[in-house]
Amino acid sequence: MHCIRNITQDLYWIGGNDRRLALFESAYPVPKGVSYNAYLLLDEKTVLLDTVDRSITDQFFENLDHALNGRPLDYVVVHHMEPDHAATLRDLLARRPNVTVVGNQKTLTMFAQFFGQAPANTLVVKEGDTLSLGRHTLTFCMAPMVHWPEVMVSYDSADKVLFSADAFGSFGALDGALFADQVDFDRDWLDEARRYYVNIVGKYGPQVTAALKKLEGLDIRYICPLHGLVWRENLSYIIEKHRLWASYTPEKQGVAIAYASVYGNTQNAAEILAAKLADKGIPTVVFDASMTHYSEILAAFFQYSHIVLASTTYNNGIFTSMEHLLHEMGSHNLQKRTVGLIQNGSWAPASGKLMAALLEPMKDVEVLSPVTLKSSLAQGQEAELEALAEALVSGGTTQAAEEPAAGGKKWVCKICGYVYEGESLPEDYVCPICRRPASDFEPAS
Repeated sequence: MHCIRNITQDLYWIGGNDRRLALFESAYPVPKGVSYNAYLLLDEKTVLLDTVDRSITDQFFENLDHALNGRPLDYVVVHHMEPDHAATLRDLLARRPNVTVVGNQKTLTMFAQFFGQAPANTLVVKEGDTLSLGRHTLTFCMAPMVHWPEVMVSYDSADKVLFSADAFGSFGALDGALFADQVDFDRDWLDEARRYYVNIVGKYGPQVTAALKKLEGLDIRYICPLHGLVWRENLSYIIEKHRLWASYTPEKQGVAIAYASVYGNTQNAAEILAAKLADKGIPTVVFDASMTHYSEILAAFFQYSHIVLASTTYNNGIFTSMEHLLHEMGSHNLQKRTVGLIQNGSWAPASGKLMAALLEPMKDVEVLSPVTLKSSLAQGQEAELEALAEALVSGGTTQAAEEPAAGGKKWVCKICGYVYEGESLPEDYVCPICRRPASDFEPAS
């Protein structure tokens, strides 16, 4: 049977939940499930705002048919072509062949890539274009690399609704409540919202910041994301969280410790350090990198101002779980942190140097001198952990980087929207986001 919800008088949530999915994107555990949100706006014209993952196909189409109540569907707006939101597009067009697909040029290119041919009826939109539906008018805003290059958002000026694609989303199925003000968000949802942002969108902080700036002048009263809860109260709270995450600014002054330990001796040093920090009044969390999924640890690294990595040396390298975590830190663009290191090795400790080498390319990351163990913490070495604790405490606040001086030249990547700043764009420059050459950049307007 259908299961739909009113958001406004004319706007319906017609999505669904998947509580059987083990790994989102085959990578991230979702023990609380995930929602796939789609929305239907009824006016003189009818418009569907995104479809859903194939796992909830039957529920979605039953919801859509009931909400339309016999009316034709005029448009489907595709904010994001990733299959968890677009897998059922081809099924939709088979059922309703007269519907017009609304998207930007990159959307339609991806549509053909996924489904083998372009849709029959299309409306190509670009930045600032509008679509009048009657009382409602949608305005389209491009949001490249939040987190795919074709992503866009739309704004309904009648009811002040932002359809935000993957922005402002969260892991977690909807347990009856649709709106964020119906739940204790800090207690039950914030950690999963942070983990979702960090792991799905976290690499693209500059692009998220650019998208947020585009939205600053809008009177937004509802935020409708493609995953998670709908926002209709206290919108500034979730917007500010995303500003912090996008700028890599810590939410909390404290220390997140992750260790990789084979026989418990490296763990022991990490536990002693955590106790010393707690005694100094420093908020501290501790993770076993071999037992806790990296997505959870990475989210904590975005939350806390200081990090400690403790690893045994393994095959003359970093222990595998810690090495994986370090690569994830780099690939998700973590920056603006102070990092302490603890290395262990019974005959040739090397993990500290190797961890420092992986941290070195990360922007605005200060690496403290490592504490070195030989098999286990030796008598008298507790003073070294005390010194590390003091260094972490006295490291001060990790602040956001200053804005670049006004007047610098800028070039924007035509593929993903990345902005390069400098006096000139090097001929051999490669975009750090989409790996396109300098020829795909143009001067920023």
